[in-house]
Amino acid sequence: MDRYVQPVPAPGDPYRTDWLLDRWLRRRIDPAAHTAARPRLAALAADVTGPLRAAHTDAEQHPPRLVRYDPWGRRVDRVDTCAGWQRLRAAAARHALVALPYRADTRAAFGPDARVVQHALLHLYAPESATFSCPVAMADGAAALLRHPDVDPAVRDTWLPRLTATDPAAAITSGQWMTEAQGGSDLSGSTTVARPDDDGGDGWRLTGEKWFCSAIDSAVAVALARPVGAVGGSRTLVPFLVPRYAADSPLAAAGTDPHAPAPGVRVHRLKDKLGTRALPTAEVGLRDAYALPLGDPARPGLARAMTLVVVTRLHNASAAASGMRRGLAYAHAYATARRVAGGRLVDSPAHRGLLGTLAVDAAGAFVLAGHVFDLLGQVEAGVAGRSTPGGPDATAEVDPAAELRLAAPLAKLATGRLAVAAASEYVECFGGAGYVEDTGVPRLLRDAQVLPIWEGTTTVLALDALRAVTREKAAGPLLARVDRAAATAADPEVAAALTDAAGRPAF
Repeated sequence: MDRYVQPVPAPGDPYRTDWLLDRWLRRRIDPAAHTAARPRLAALAADVTGPLRAAHTDAEQHPPRLVRYDPWGRRVDRVDTCAGWQRLRAAAARHALVALPYRADTRAAFGPDARVVQHALLHLYAPESATFSCPVAMADGAAALLRHPDVDPAVRDTWLPRLTATDPAAAITSGQWMTEAQGGSDLSGSTTVARPDDDGGDGWRLTGEKWFCSAIDSAVAVALARPVGAVGGSRTLVPFLVPRYAADSPLAAAGTDPHAPAPGVRVHRLKDKLGTRALPTAEVGLRDAYALPLGDPARPGLARAMTLVVVTRLHNASAAASGMRRGLAYAHAYATARRVAGGRLVDSPAHRGLLGTLAVDAAGAFVLAGHVFDLLGQVEAGVAGRSTPGGPDATAEVDPAAELRLAAPLAKLATGRLAVAAASEYVECFGGAGYVEDTGVPRLLRDAQVLPIWEGTTTVLALDALRAVTREKAAGPLLARVDRAAATAADPEVAAALTDAAGRPAF
């Protein structure tokens, strides 16, 4: 008797089979922009279903390795990554995942919708990128910070083109070195010190220990440090740009291997993490490492650094939503092939109900993440706000900057929690096979667990949202949007639910 082998069909093209993505784009962006976006989305989806899915598997099977010393005992702190990781890096540049909101040609094509199109591209790329979506997010955050008006134009002109390049040979990514062991999310406990160069140049020197440094193979990182003489607390911290390799550090001696660590930057170890194992995350020591201040170091800089944090929180929400959607696609594909009690699993009313519930959550997460990307695009383009169709105040506008201050932490908070719950259900959808590592299914849960942690835990984000409401009066624009949605809802139950969620009386 032949041994039974369960067929497991791969999901289809993630763009052509995702009706939600297509309908949302049709409704959300200008028809001309949608027409311009289609070839980009189709090209990326073709890569995802072909070489990038294989690259993802390779990167997961061959995690990064830290080589501290060369054969002759010289300290090299080299992080070796596999060919699959490098293919994912090249594809991120080629498909303009970071560059799209910054390049003149794409801004001309998409206008304030550039961030919406970026969200759609990330939705296709992120779920099977072996978490290369993380350095993409941090490179985008660093690029946004470099565009801050307080940043020295010379620093901006040197680094922004490299972060937003679409030629894989020229494009770089960024890390983010903020947390320290004694502080974590409590940045006020940071002890990394910054002092000006003794020669009076523009450069500074950083000394301290950074505890959780993702994408340590990136060419540059944004680090928080306290300038000598600044008072304590988190507000006085200043963001600095730190070159990771000797090629970009003026402190490197002539003839130094350009791929060697920049002087003063030491990689202590790579983190052994629950998930995101293909992503090299390290503990880093800084000893008079060369750095460039992003903005005036004499002024408190944490508010400036939040430019980066807002962008990475939005990427976190997009990654959560896209992971939920791709997990659903895999669970549905499996259910169409799996036979239970004489019929297909997908035809079981109970299982169909479960998949339907997961689909609703995935759709909600996708639309919420897309909404905050839309708000960011409007803010960056200087748009006053989009009017909400229907109702007596259809021409009323919502201030996107005010709404984003509250919507960004809420979107990251909600989608991160949903992603973990959904991933747990997806593992269960595969039964025992979902618990076996070499099926790849357990990775969905392991990788999802980081999403409520990165860029602020749930309680930290809740406090951020509270500050936005109490200090910046950010609740008004969001509640106004909910009110308009309730007023235009065709279903009375939906209208009542929205009214109840906003905490307003129904009558």
